[in-house]
Amino acid sequence: QVQLVESGGGLVQAGGSLRLSCAASGRTFSDYVMGWFRQAPGKEREFVAAINRSGGSTYYADSVKGRFTISRDNAKNTVYLQMNSLKPEDTAVHYCAARVNIYGSFDSKNFDYWGQGTQVTVSS
Repeated sequence: QVQLVESGGGLVQAGGSLRLSCAASGRTFSDYVMGWFRQAPGKEREFVAAINRSGGSTYYADSVKGRFTISRDNAKNTVYLQMNSLKPEDTAVHYCAARVNIYGSFDSKNFDYWGQGTQVTVSS
């Protein structure tokens, strides 16, 4: 198993930046594909970004491509989400997730472990 703890959320003006971190503990961090998801009030949880076990491949939702960057430091057991050019529609609770299976879509049901989430609020 792996335990995930997110940090770095907050309130920012439109056009600003935030960097989210997700610290993992438990099983070997590099065994996991890592992802970021978000959920706005009244909406379903949606995929934001994912990164493979080595960090060599990254994947993004169209809505954040070119603005967000996912990265990981396997020596520090941490995955990051750098969010630039933030928009009010990025407002949501952002979750870190992990899975062992390297195959399959980035649907939330394909991730095994979840953090508690961190709130990101972007004001207009």
